[in-house]
Amino acid sequence: MAGDKRRVRGTKKTAVGGITFDSKREAERWGQLKFLEQGGEIRNLQRQVPVGLVGWGGPILTPTGRPMKAVIDFVYEDKRLNWATVYEDAKGHETDVSKMKRAILSAQGIEVVLS
Repeated sequence: MAGDKRRVRGTKKTAVGGITFDSKREAERWGQLKFLEQGGEIRNLQRQVPVGLVGWGGPILTPTGRPMKAVIDFVYEDKRLNWATVYEDAKGHETDVSKMKRAILSAQGIEVVLS
């Protein structure tokens, strides 16, 4: 079908509370994180946060010349980590592209936790 994007490993978009998630796993993790936020264990919970990818010579560009970015599923501050910022992706299966982006982010000092 035209406009139909292929899903990674059979994931299905899931809507919960008026929010559409890329997978059931991501929707469930959002619910868990909202619960932790309400309980005061985490704060400043955000979802789908774009982070620019930067190399030695500046921003990494796509073939069309746009700055490349990674979209992190969840970003929040965790009380148990002395309010350190946590970057988290809900992934059942990592693709080669997601591995590459995580490696670039790691070189930038951003460690992405997989859930």
